[in-house]
Amino acid sequence: MHVVVMGCGRVGSAIARRLEEIGHSVAVIDQDPEAFRRLGPEFSGRQVTGLGFDRQTLLDAGVDSAGAFAAVSSGDNSNIIAARVARETFGVQHVVARIYDSKRAEVYERMGIPSVATVPWTVNRLLRELLSVKVSELWREPTGQVLLMRVTVTEGWVGRRLTDLEAATGARAAWLVRYGEAVLPTAATVLQDGDQLIVAATDALTSRVHDVVAQGPQGGEH
Repeated sequence: MHVVVMGCGRVGSAIARRLEEIGHSVAVIDQDPEAFRRLGPEFSGRQVTGLGFDRQTLLDAGVDSAGAFAAVSSGDNSNIIAARVARETFGVQHVVARIYDSKRAEVYERMGIPSVATVPWTVNRLLRELLSVKVSELWREPTGQVLLMRVTVTEGWVGRRLTDLEAATGARAAWLVRYGEAVLPTAATVLQDGDQLIVAATDALTSRVHDVVAQGPQGGEH
């Protein structure tokens, strides 16, 4: 997959290097060409100097063929504008924006753009948000300890009880979206293909939720 990273600071450069290490093609955008030094000599991706919300700059970075976009510069306004352009103009599926103002972050979450707010997210968490198709973060309460996650039911869980998934992940299902309608699940709910769950989890459980959803029942039950 091609990924565009806007911002080549400490976080942006680390994300770009990690993405390239695991086999993705990467383009990095920054206004300051000196910032690209953080990528190191082994980085072979594109380095594009310019504004991350400028249409031509984004095109030069290959946003029209990108599967993911990370706006992680030091400016809230630049990040959210770039994220919205990537999502709304170019249709990039997985977009995450780094937002320092938690009040702003809540607004953008409602627009469907996952936001890194006051919580000290690690590079690994950002990568999971960018690359995960089946699990994404929707909202995080101010202390950062409890969050809501959207889970798309994977093949291995189809036909299994929701309670099995809850037991395997430690998360609790708040509601379920089936055929476009939200319903409250019960203890007897059996998961179907296409179901989406909104689950509540602690920060410590996020990796387990990702692993269990991806691997299926055998991967999550010991």
